[in-house]
Amino acid sequence: MELKRVVVTGIGALTPIGNTANEFWDGLLQGKSGAGPITRFDTSSFKTQFACEVKNLNVEDYIDRKEMRRMDRCTHLGLIAADEAVRDSGIESTETSKDRIGVIWGSGIGGLDTFFEEATNYVVTGNQPRFNPFFIPKMIADICGGYVSMKYGYRGPNYTTVSACASSTNAIIDALMLLRLGKADVIVCGGSEAAIGPGGIGGFNAMHALSTRNDDPATASRPFDKDRDGFVMGEGAACMVLESYEHAIARGAKIYAELAGGGLSADAHHLTAPHPEGLGAMNVMKNAIEDAGLTPEDIDYVNVHGTSTPLGDIAETKAIQGVFGAHAYSLNISSTKSMTGHMLGAAGAVEALAACLSVVHDAVPPTINHFTDDPELDNQLNFTFNTPQKRTVRAALSNTFGFGGHNASVVFKKVD
Repeated sequence: MELKRVVVTGIGALTPIGNTANEFWDGLLQGKSGAGPITRFDTSSFKTQFACEVKNLNVEDYIDRKEMRRMDRCTHLGLIAADEAVRDSGIESTETSKDRIGVIWGSGIGGLDTFFEEATNYVVTGNQPRFNPFFIPKMIADICGGYVSMKYGYRGPNYTTVSACASSTNAIIDALMLLRLGKADVIVCGGSEAAIGPGGIGGFNAMHALSTRNDDPATASRPFDKDRDGFVMGEGAACMVLESYEHAIARGAKIYAELAGGGLSADAHHLTAPHPEGLGAMNVMKNAIEDAGLTPEDIDYVNVHGTSTPLGDIAETKAIQGVFGAHAYSLNISSTKSMTGHMLGAAGAVEALAACLSVVHDAVPPTINHFTDDPELDNQLNFTFNTPQKRTVRAALSNTFGFGGHNASVVFKKVD
């Protein structure tokens, strides 16, 4: 059968550097850091006392207070981003059958704050089983996609993908596959995460994964810098409305870009560390480019996973050189985590949106906070340090890699 083409017709975002998709993009081009002291809990006894929090958000402006209390913050963020994307797409004003509209969401952890609060309350009350009746539906990772479908009445495919930091990229790829096969006409997809709490910060501190640069949070996320010391936790959400090209054209929808391909692979190497030669990362990029019907030379920009960890940045750089060869030196490479922090399961959707918008606007966001070249990296590569770059972006690749060795990449290109 002939596979359908898939395009992006609606976008939404709620991030530490902007509370809408447009604000997010502007923040990227401005090289804005979303990092600052944590305000959500007392961090005085923690090794890391800063993160990239969403700012100036009053959830009650978007969600009824009674309903809000039945949801974890992870769901709040996802619903707000999804609402922006749905409104942007204009799909609600069409006659598209709601049986043909699906929701596929991604979250690596889900309601971590809810779980921590309920467990803490159990201990504080002397092990009395006084649990919130909404404890389980607030906590489970799939619930945001369920809420989105219930809000709009979408009865198509509906589920959540969980693959650590690759979760929402997996959601986008699953949506791509279902739309290609004609299993739906439209799919709302994305991801959300809200793990800036005692459990999230304490857990990643115990793994020595987080930066401890408490004296200078704004410059703590330093992908590809010699003095990087770990990632900065972020929170947020992003959403895309994807639909078949023919359906979008038939309803006169605006089209941002084409979602041309997706790739998946596994490192099969280590619980948390990347393969030192980047073999899984090489495979996933090759798979995504091939699935898009492109060659490595067709890619102009790679939005890297780029977490600012000592091992991860080196492995990903080796993988890019392995996939692109001489063309690697013609690419723009950047890590938007230098600005947003690492949003865990939401990272894939947020960074896919950045890649998509680079194609739309012919601009590459920077990797900020670069001070010292790392001699273990090939610094002839264009990491787009500190300043955005204008260039024609015919196609952009976005990488996400998760604990457990889960790798996922997507390719966006200009619509012919």
